[in-house]
Amino acid sequence: MTRAAVFVTLIAFGMTLGCSFFKHERPDFIYMPDMVYSPAFKAQKEGAMREPPLGTVPRNFTPYLYSKDPIKGAELAGKELTNLLARTEDVFVRGQVLFNTFCIVCHGKFGEGDGYIVPKFPRPPSLQSDKVRTWPDGRIYHVISAGQNLMPSYATQIDTQDRWAIIHYIRALQRAKHPTPEDLARIKYVNR
Repeated sequence: MTRAAVFVTLIAFGMTLGCSFFKHERPDFIYMPDMVYSPAFKAQKEGAMREPPLGTVPRNFTPYLYSKDPIKGAELAGKELTNLLARTEDVFVRGQVLFNTFCIVCHGKFGEGDGYIVPKFPRPPSLQSDKVRTWPDGRIYHVISAGQNLMPSYATQIDTQDRWAIIHYIRALQRAKHPTPEDLARIKYVNR
């Protein structure tokens, strides 16, 4: 064996030996003691659950100002909220993806209320019904945000803009099943 091989073998053996003998549970040098030994609060203790200071504005959060009441809150939201999201192909695709992720399980592929979990639970209302088709976009937004009957709130799962995209997609589903006379005239014109 050459001297270099012996030297490399001894170095490797020494490093392995050095790593195995010492316990590193508590390193010798702590450069940020507040990070290493931070005080742990019990979850329900007085100092752990503090109210934020008055006037604090949370980041990336828009408060929902309407009551969760399914009648008063929904009617007020229907009157005051409007869908400002432009109807573009990207918005419809995004709405479809989100509808297929969150809504299809109960409302079904076309919004008929025939999703695959429906046999186990009470049937949700059809999004194709005359009642829901006449709802303003703001009311549908309220139902997504606050929930209604057995439907929970999706405010924490679905972003504000994404809720409006879902509403555009719901309107597209409704229009596909219940076309207006203008839609039918346009189809006849294209098929000539």
